Amino acid sequence: MIAVVGPGPIGVLDLQGGVQEHLDHLRRLGVAGRPVKRAAELDGLAGLIIPGGESTCLSRLLTIFELRQPIEQAHRDGLKLWGTCAGAILLARENLGETPYFGLIDIAISRNAFGGQLDSFTRAARVPAVAREPVPLTFIRAPKIVRAGSGVRVLLRVDDYIAAAEDDRILVTVFHPELTPSLAFHRYFARKCGLNPDGAADAGLDPDWTPLSWTRFSHRA
Repeated sequence: MIAVVGPGPIGVLDLQGGVQEHLDHLRRLGVAGRPVKRAAELDGLAGLIIPGGESTCLSRLLTIFELRQPIEQAHRDGLKLWGTCAGAILLARENLGETPYFGLIDIAISRNAFGGQLDSFTRAARVPAVAREPVPLTFIRAPKIVRAGSGVRVLLRVDDYIAAAEDDRILVTVFHPELTPSLAFHRYFARKCGLNPDGAADAGLDPDWTPLSWTRFSHRA
C-alpha cells in the first residue's frame, strides 16, 4: 500500500448504492476508507462520499438512520463531501421539480435527465483539473447539472450540461468514477480532503481492475 500523509480516513455512506466499489478505489490509492451508516462513524473523517444509487431511497434512509443533521454538522465543521450521481442530487441546492435535500452546494440539477436505465452510456472526456489524459465516464440514469452558482467551479461541461463541479468543500459528479478503472477522481477528492496519495495527475487507469474487483474486499459493518 502507498503511504498517505495527512488526515483521514475517507468514509463512504453505506446505505445504498456503489459503496464497495468506492472503497475498492480508495484502497487502490492507498487511502484509508470506511463504510459509514451511523453518526458516530463520521468522527475523524477527512471526507465522505455519498454514492450513486436512488436519490429518493437514499434520502429516506438518511432520515431513518438519523444521519442528515450529523452530516450537515460535520460539513459545517470542515468535512469534505463528494456526491456521485444520486449523491450529487442530494447535495444540490436546487432540484428541478422536486424538494432539495441537503442543499449544500449552489447548483441546480435535473434528476433522470437522460431518461431511464436503458439510456445509460459511457464516454471519455478531458477534465484538466483532475487528469492530463481523457478520463472514462459511466452515466447510469444520470442527472444533469443545469446551473452553477458564482462560488462553484465547473470541472467538466458536456454538450448542454455540467457533468462535474465543485466548491471549496464539495465535489459533485453526475457520473460514476467507481465503475471505471480510473482512479483520477478518487485521487482528486483525496487531495481535496488534505490527503497525499501517490500518483501523477493522469487518468490513473488500474490494469488489474475489473467490474467485479470490489468483491474481493466486500465486507459490511
